Amino acid sequence: MLNGFAPIASQDARILILGTMPSEASIRHGQYYGHPQNAFWRIIFGLWNEDPPFEYELRVKYLKEKRIALWDVLKGCERQGSADASIRRPQPNDFGVLADICPNLEVVFFNSKNASEYYKKLVKPDVFKNLRKTILPSTSPARAILFEKKLEMWIPVREAVEP
Repeated sequence: MLNGFAPIASQDARILILGTMPSEASIRHGQYYGHPQNAFWRIIFGLWNEDPPFEYELRVKYLKEKRIALWDVLKGCERQGSADASIRRPQPNDFGVLADICPNLEVVFFNSKNASEYYKKLVKPDVFKNLRKTILPSTSPARAILFEKKLEMWIPVREAVEP
């Protein structure tokens, strides 16, 4: 059984980004989006025309400054490799805990259609049922879209941060 990470979250977070489950590389590095080919950090920083720093702690700090919380739908699963398609025995995170940590959330962004589907299927009750939810294209290298196009499709995150 693979285990995911604790959320990156703070009391003043207004935006929640949910992935499905950390990749093998992320788990190995102990970092969200730890695979060097995953575009997540480049996209987040690129939304403000910045480059991500090398240090993971500075990346996390940046999310918190932007009032963005980050977590995965799944707290654990069985999986061969990193593909969502190979997930077996998925177990959801406890989103009631996250709702208590982040009482000011306004919008949920899913980092892939799969994350949204697992959320709909497994998260009962939906403690965020009154929040707007948006599915974004996966930042995974398996989702073959030009970086510039993905960045453009993620602009709603910046717009939610800066209404």
